[in-house]
Amino acid sequence: MEISNVTITRIETGQRMSKIVKHNGVAYLCGQVSDAETAADQTRDILAKVEDLLAQAGSDKTRILQCVIWLSDMADFAEMNQVWDEWMPQGRAPARACGEAKLARDVLKVEIIVTAACD
Repeated sequence: MEISNVTITRIETGQRMSKIVKHNGVAYLCGQVSDAETAADQTRDILAKVEDLLAQAGSDKTRILQCVIWLSDMADFAEMNQVWDEWMPQGRAPARACGEAKLARDVLKVEIIVTAACD
């Protein structure tokens, strides 16, 4: 979509949202979730999805600029962080926030939203 010489690229677009929106060298990913049993397993699944989406956007986890993480229960914070710390390359941590929120379905424990530099 072009609006006065501004290019916005939408990838995997549905009625409600796009999985990726790219603009001006930045990729915005929609929130990623998993219905695995534990917060750790959900985090692993979500981060695998994030890697796939970043690849589609011409980016990777070393180029993440910002990450917002929602937990349904802050009691899962350490469990989620252990998986995150194993996944994130040393020295490449993005600006990050984490908070507690009621997620869309009861089974969801973690939702991760990523913004990254892209080609």
